[in-house]
Amino acid sequence: MPIYEFYCEDCNTIFNFYSKSVNTTKKPKCPKCKNKTLSRQMSAFAFTGKAKEDSDVDDLPFDEAKMEKAMQVLAGEADKINEDDPRQAANLMRKLTDMTGLELGPGMNEALKRMEGGEDPDQIETEMGNLLEEEEPFLLPEKKGRAGKAKRPAPTRDETLYDL
Repeated sequence: MPIYEFYCEDCNTIFNFYSKSVNTTKKPKCPKCKNKTLSRQMSAFAFTGKAKEDSDVDDLPFDEAKMEKAMQVLAGEADKINEDDPRQAANLMRKLTDMTGLELGPGMNEALKRMEGGEDPDQIETEMGNLLEEEEPFLLPEKKGRAGKAKRPAPTRDETLYDL
């Protein structure tokens, strides 16, 4: 019995809804606003890496369906790569960024270029470890037409479990 997350733009709040069955189409009204239809969000457990506290819900670099499709395609390819060939691992990471629209940080981009050149990933990590740990591996792509728009604070989470 799944729990779905929905976001209210007016309240800037994420709500949890419990469904007695798998329901991928129903969109509830906001428990606070009462009349605003909520938009479904990707659950937090599906994100990897460090999340930024000041992120903007509107700035998510991918939509849920696009990311799910990319992960399915890449999971099949990941099973077939030769772990001893850094070029294949780098190629898989490039495919991920191409399919999702994510952009790599400068350190990660440099590390992938070196892997594409056949360098040992352990040696790259030894040499670039501090740089790679200090930066976000993925950057939000630039969105056109958003100049001057104030950045919203991170949404709050309503921990109540509502019925869908």
